[in-house]
Amino acid sequence: MKLDIIGDIHGCFHEFNELTIKLGYSWEKGIPIHDKSRKLAFAGDLTDRGPHSLKVAEIVCRLVSGGYAYYVPGNHCNKLYRFFLGNKVQLTHGLETTAAEYDSLDKKNQQAIREKFMNLYEDAPLYAVLDGGMLIIAHAGIREDYIGQHSEKVKTFVLYGDITGEKNPDGSPVRRDWAQAYHGKAVIVYGHTPVKEVRIVNNTYNIDTGAVFGNKLSALKYPEMEIVSVPSTLPLVEEKFRKI
Repeated sequence: MKLDIIGDIHGCFHEFNELTIKLGYSWEKGIPIHDKSRKLAFAGDLTDRGPHSLKVAEIVCRLVSGGYAYYVPGNHCNKLYRFFLGNKVQLTHGLETTAAEYDSLDKKNQQAIREKFMNLYEDAPLYAVLDGGMLIIAHAGIREDYIGQHSEKVKTFVLYGDITGEKNPDGSPVRRDWAQAYHGKAVIVYGHTPVKEVRIVNNTYNIDTGAVFGNKLSALKYPEMEIVSVPSTLPLVEEKFRKI
């Protein structure tokens, strides 16, 4: 199994396009396809905050439905899904940018992207167990004893991390550093918490290098375990790169 696992894109289509080209993918057919049996994998949070959320979402929908990629949802994906369901969700923390894109479309295109994304979300596993159990992709990570479980407690962990219930001064949730306690054989690839450089701890890889906050978009090549990145075109927001 040869994969290129991409961290949180958050609507940064330009960086997504550049990164896939750097990884050797061709966009000749309108989506990034590799000619050497490599596939893409996405660790969630395709949308919100960045300039082209729906474009990113549509490309990933096409990739996954065509068998060219794997996808697991992030907390922003979950919120967009609930928005598309018609649930009452707050248009905050970046969803307002995706909602504005959606509102600018005509009814036909609104229906098309809504149906595509909802199908993508509904068909996706909470977390992906690949390569005979040796690779796990989970948006905010997963504890070793949670692997194989799908309870609400596990869902909260996978989407939001090991939250304590407390808040940081900026209103963001306080999270425990679960990776420090992980000692499993499987490689766990995740994102969710922006880091300046890919963070490798105990066979876990945080590959969310904050493209939407002006740093870079990164991918982990598997099984080579090589990191490939492209710089962000957006301004750097230093305070977003906090310690866990």
